[in-house]
Amino acid sequence: QVQLVESGGGLVQPGGSLRLSCAASGSISSINVMGWYRQAPGKQRELVATIITSSSSTNYADSVKGRFTISRDNAENTVYLQMNSLKPEDTAVYYCNAYRRISGIKLPQFDYWGQGTQVTVSS
Repeated sequence: QVQLVESGGGLVQPGGSLRLSCAASGSISSINVMGWYRQAPGKQRELVATIITSSSSTNYADSVKGRFTISRDNAENTVYLQMNSLKPEDTAVYYCNAYRRISGIKLPQFDYWGQGTQVTVSS
């Protein structure tokens, strides 16, 4: 089992910045990808960004490219999401996700989620 604890959400004005953190504990060796998803009211959960823990290779949703940066600190088993130039449409609950992926396939038995942290972008 892997436990994920997010922090760093809050209220910010448009154009502002926030940094989310996700601390992982437990069977860390069972996962090789960590990422962030978000879910706005009335919408489906969507991918924001992922990072491969061994290589730092990253992937971003088109809507956040150039504004958000995902990074990791393997020594601390923590993944960060730096969010700049925030827009009202970035308002959502942000979830940390950690999983094991083999040959491009996410293994459901090694798929873990945090409890979510609210990000609200409003003036």
